Amino acid sequence: MTNQDHHLPPEAAELDDRTAAEVEALIEQEEGVQNRYRGALAIFVTLIAIAMSSFHLYAAIDIVPTMYMRYIHVGFVLVLTFLLFPASRRFRDRLMPWDIVLVGAALWVMHYIITGGDELTDRYVFPEPMDIWVGWALIILTLEATRRTTGPIMPGISIAFLLYAFFGNHLPAPWTHQGYDAERLIPHLTITLDGIFGTAVDVSSSLIILFTIFGAVLQVTGAGKFFVDFSFALMGGKASSAGRTVVLSSFLLGGPSGSGVATTVTLGSVAWPMMKRVGYSPHDAGGLLAAGGLGAIISPPVLGAAAFLIAEFLKISYLQVIEMAIIPTVLYYAGLLFMVELDQRALGVKETEKEGFSESTGALFRKYWFHLTSLVSIVAFLLMGYSATLSVVYATGVAALLSYLRRECAMTPRKAIAALEGGAVQVLNVAATCACAGIIVGVVTLTGLGLKFSEIAIRYAGGSLALTAVYTGLIVWVIGLAVPVTASYIISAVIAAPALIKLGVPDFAAHMFIFYYAVLSEVSPPTALSPFAAAAITGAGPYRTTLMAWKYTLPAFVLPFMFVTDPLGVGLLLQRTPEMTWGDVAWITTLATLGLGLLAAAAQGMGFRRMAGWERWITALAGTLLVFPSAVDGLLDAVSGLSVPAPHWAGIALGVVMIALQKLRPAR
Repeated sequence: MTNQDHHLPPEAAELDDRTAAEVEALIEQEEGVQNRYRGALAIFVTLIAIAMSSFHLYAAIDIVPTMYMRYIHVGFVLVLTFLLFPASRRFRDRLMPWDIVLVGAALWVMHYIITGGDELTDRYVFPEPMDIWVGWALIILTLEATRRTTGPIMPGISIAFLLYAFFGNHLPAPWTHQGYDAERLIPHLTITLDGIFGTAVDVSSSLIILFTIFGAVLQVTGAGKFFVDFSFALMGGKASSAGRTVVLSSFLLGGPSGSGVATTVTLGSVAWPMMKRVGYSPHDAGGLLAAGGLGAIISPPVLGAAAFLIAEFLKISYLQVIEMAIIPTVLYYAGLLFMVELDQRALGVKETEKEGFSESTGALFRKYWFHLTSLVSIVAFLLMGYSATLSVVYATGVAALLSYLRRECAMTPRKAIAALEGGAVQVLNVAATCACAGIIVGVVTLTGLGLKFSEIAIRYAGGSLALTAVYTGLIVWVIGLAVPVTASYIISAVIAAPALIKLGVPDFAAHMFIFYYAVLSEVSPPTALSPFAAAAITGAGPYRTTLMAWKYTLPAFVLPFMFVTDPLGVGLLLQRTPEMTWGDVAWITTLATLGLGLLAAAAQGMGFRRMAGWERWITALAGTLLVFPSAVDGLLDAVSGLSVPAPHWAGIALGVVMIALQKLRPAR
């Protein structure tokens, strides 16, 4: 029995061809429509992908100058993108003449930039005409590569920023600036390290691709399959086991992968039959599956691509980013577990047995325990003092070596080729987004838009930190409606973060706040790909499934306000101020946990029994007082001039009263 077929419930094969096609189409909305070549052309593309992965693995253990690393990375991304992603769906699986032209143009542009070397960099202030033409070509190629991999919205936003740079001097204050011509703007975006080859591409070339290779190795050696099977075997047999299984397996599967849509699809294809059997409706099941997939983007050790950017923007180690994510991740899954436990009452789920699992949890663990090392190996190497780059390379090597403990998992040459190819292909959409986002970042830094924007946000908020946080959260959320998580974070980090930092919020707290709200794009239409993929699997309506995903994630996404508005909130990120103690960290974590539990009950309308409308509102108020007290205090002050003297204690008191009422009053 191979790792591909053991322990699966028989209903896992229930997805028909139409559903599988819908899921594939939704994934392609995020990752683009890919060509599937055959014969010599397929071998040629595979060799380029292997060369790309091999180069980055080599660069991780040997010294490659930073600028050349970024140039070569972007060159590989452009060439592979134009080979693998057609200009339109109707040209799929065919290499068209214009694709060959674009590949040639990409090679010529990168050759010009690489051979230009220091001489090209030194003359960016007084560029030659050819430098301008090459710069325009690089911008156009980057926009087209991003359009092919992620859709037209991100390139459209980048073009809007370019227009702002050229014509912003005609706008009214405070949006106006001096205006820039092509001789000043184009070299800034294409020659310096402040534009396309900026921080985002640096992270993509030095870290993100290594993590996609790591994820590909785990996939081909069967680790992802084991995580799902292990969770199902461990959690089966109780009323809420289906929901608990989704929560646990989403953490195990999502932690190493960092992909929300992939986690949702993998879980949904296996978990939906069990969820349907115990009583989950299609839209409730889809909402929970999407919420579980969303956890992949915020779960250590990999998190999402944006997490690597946090480390680079803040000039801190990736280990510190993982450290800051630990408590929020635990609280996120705690919120999901609260919702799942309440599902037992709200949805009336039935008892279920571990049907279809031929082996026990112990048997699975004894056979495939080595896959669990992927959850801790990267952190272990980081704690040993290795850089993030070397840590992921060594963790990849450990995963490959340990795979030989089971014959069906062994990293054979065929699997090694698949992993190297998959690692390169999987990074293309993120890398193209990072390059395109560099255009936006370059415009923002050149025009000073970030500082202007922060001044406007603070002015409209009247200097209130709580209101500025609300505005910032809304801004990040709106941006996330149109672009993927990585792009949403990059744009918001340079535009919205300065407003919070200017009001005294620590920079790391501001960036983590923005990161968590950028993640909302995974469950927000029109880019709500995780709920849409879950809806395709369960057969529910996509927008109703999105609303259910919001319901499941709502309690946890109030949590980031604690980072920036509560004096003890940075304790949730395990970052203490000099006057804070570990007791304070424990206290704020306890308050957050209680608040999430109350908000989950209010969202479900269920405690010990079904709640009346007024009970839900008061329970929601109690939870909000624990998680976001400054918002309630500010609202009361604005409406009635009153103030809550001790909002945390008021929230605890209200919560105790509501729990007592629930416990004492018999259910109807």
